Amino acid sequence: MSDTPRKETDIARRIRAYGLARGRCAAEIAEEIHDQCGPLFGTSRIKAHRLSHGVALSDIVAQVKALYEVDGKPLPKLGETLLSAYESGYKRPGPEYLHYLCAVYRVEPDELGYQSPCICGRGHATVPGATAAPPQRANGGAPERAYERFAAPMADQPLVGMVVPNPDDPQWISVNQPRGPDRAGGPVSIDVGEEDIVLRRTLLQLLAGAGVALDGQFLGAVDNLRRKMDDTLVSATVSPTMLDQWEETTLGYGRQYQATPSLRMLCDVLLDFSEVRRMADKRQPVELQERLCRIAAQLSGLSGLIMINLGDHRLARSFFRTARTAADETGDRQLRAWVTVRESLVPMYYGDPREALHLARKAQDLAGRSPGVAAAMAPAVEARALGLLAVRGRGDAGPSARRALVRGRAVFDQLSAEQTGDLAFGFTDRQMAFYEGDTFTNLGDHRHGDEVLSRALTLYSPTDRVDRTLVRLDRATCQLHAGNPDAALQAGKDAILDLPPEHRSDILVHRARQIGAAVNAKHGQIKGLDDFYEALAGPRVKSPTTDLPAAVPPSEQV
Repeated sequence: MSDTPRKETDIARRIRAYGLARGRCAAEIAEEIHDQCGPLFGTSRIKAHRLSHGVALSDIVAQVKALYEVDGKPLPKLGETLLSAYESGYKRPGPEYLHYLCAVYRVEPDELGYQSPCICGRGHATVPGATAAPPQRANGGAPERAYERFAAPMADQPLVGMVVPNPDDPQWISVNQPRGPDRAGGPVSIDVGEEDIVLRRTLLQLLAGAGVALDGQFLGAVDNLRRKMDDTLVSATVSPTMLDQWEETTLGYGRQYQATPSLRMLCDVLLDFSEVRRMADKRQPVELQERLCRIAAQLSGLSGLIMINLGDHRLARSFFRTARTAADETGDRQLRAWVTVRESLVPMYYGDPREALHLARKAQDLAGRSPGVAAAMAPAVEARALGLLAVRGRGDAGPSARRALVRGRAVFDQLSAEQTGDLAFGFTDRQMAFYEGDTFTNLGDHRHGDEVLSRALTLYSPTDRVDRTLVRLDRATCQLHAGNPDAALQAGKDAILDLPPEHRSDILVHRARQIGAAVNAKHGQIKGLDDFYEALAGPRVKSPTTDLPAAVPPSEQV
């Protein structure tokens, strides 16, 4: 070996050849490739495993696609470019791609360089029920080597470069297979709590198209995970690794917040939230602390927003409390203001508008005079809360609400395109129009309100399910104020029925019921009310911990 190869592939090829000659398995060869090539070329662990098999990117892509086909799933969009980005560290595979890459290489995620458990919830490298002793040859000879056993089904094929999936092998795990004790090949080596198992089971059922109802076990796991993050934030000052990827992932959730069904979105967000909590268990460099806490605050705040949609205001408040704890660690007043103004939506929909008004004004104090998301959103929330108080008879609420809208619009016009481009972490033009129209409607100015709401409706994408439906329900209220109760009921019913069942979250059905209650209070038990309530009783995503009344008197409306 005096003539040392200079190329990464040359070194890996030589390591692989000597490893196979000595009877080493692919995982051992990959470890040696990583140890030798990593310092010289920055070779990642996932790339080292491909080099240990002596195959090209296209071979791994073909293997993954074959597994998708065996599982009866649509072919993935995985290509050589994306796989190369994984190997270079520019991107991180999602849970499903990571599962299939682990299946191809027959290793666990941490061996590929990813500190997270696989979505299937069990090991890929250990056959259930296998003994510690290596398998003997039939003629009583030396123990059979691992690579010979894997190659046995295709003995006429060359050994070099072969990655052989065997669907009949119980070790070969499919995402579509049901969970159970028969799939547990021993304890999972990564710190996976009971709440992670519950969340992953729910996510797998959603991916398989099965109907999932919220139950006590699921909500208990959700709250237990939040409590663990509370404990972590209070007990230590820590930070995660791979922060750039986590920040990108968090912003991605903001972009798809309203387009994804709430329960599915909650599973995705909380699985990453759990991963951030696990990374925070070990103390990291102090300079990364702020970024970790920022991610925790954003994910916890986003979880609170989703719990509002699902109708569980208790858990929503708990998540916002966790978000405040994390945001306080950053010292970022704008982030603290964002958490506070988003928390004000809990009493806005499920509590006392006076509390929403208090939180909105507190958010304005935190935001200060600098133009920002919270500085624009907080006056708009204040106006909505004052509009609700005007409905309850507070005489000075109307003029105050109009002044708050003027302040909010003035700040909004100063926001950057980035700040107005995100429904969750920003404040968009369509949200501003929605808040203005909602305020005018509550103030009794139904004509002006309907005009603004009509404009807002044209700005929303069809995938912005929650806000778009709330706008349509507000327009139904305008019909009621205009003296058309039948049209109001029809518009409210259409707004709910146009949603797929998985998007009919509690917040939308609750708001629609308020319209029915207002019609009943103003016009009595008219003919269309029974049909209206029957339509609202259809399939929807419902939280059993929130028992919302079927009819809310106008004096109690929020």
